[in-house]
Amino acid sequence: MKIIVSKEIESVCPGFVGACVDAEVENTPFSQALWDEIHEMEERFRRELTTESLKELSGIAATRRVYKACGKDPSRYRPASEALIRRMLQGKELYQIDTLVDLINLASIAYGYSIGGFDADKFVGDTLTLGVGKEGEPYEGIGRGMINIHGLPVYRDAEGGVGTPTSDHERTKITISTRHLVVLINGYDGQEDRVADNARFIQELLRKYAHSDGGTYFIYR
Repeated sequence: MKIIVSKEIESVCPGFVGACVDAEVENTPFSQALWDEIHEMEERFRRELTTESLKELSGIAATRRVYKACGKDPSRYRPASEALIRRMLQGKELYQIDTLVDLINLASIAYGYSIGGFDADKFVGDTLTLGVGKEGEPYEGIGRGMINIHGLPVYRDAEGGVGTPTSDHERTKITISTRHLVVLINGYDGQEDRVADNARFIQELLRKYAHSDGGTYFIYR
């Protein structure tokens, strides 16, 4: 998989750094051990954060700045990492989807980065380009119906948009039959070491919960 960061993104976030994890996996409907980890992190975050202070986390603050620079209101179209942590802090249960989606959500919560998870066999072509959504560009968010991605950072394959920091696309979503996983970590704060740590954490989770050797990862910018 080749990933290109467009000049549109470079202009609003010249320090952007991403990581791509590529792995062969086996998905399952539910993992109790994984959810034990998630609940441990929920308890820690409820002790340490509030719904206001979470906006100051490096990855979330930087993503919100990029949204504003692209013309999007980050309080209306929240980055997924912020939305997940807010839900925990409000005492609400996280949605339980399946093991792959749940572990990606854990990784996003742990590091504060918005992370896209995709069934790579559903991509069209071998290249993803990170750009900015255009007015009227069609995009069906997972479980959200058609959403307005104008002004949102968006990854596109040869057919169109597949992922934004707010919601990934129905067309390339993970299902219980997913065997080839690609995960994209969006480091709008430019902290390469932290982005790489997040990628290695995902590999660790895949080894523990997805019958995987963890695959490989690479940094892109």
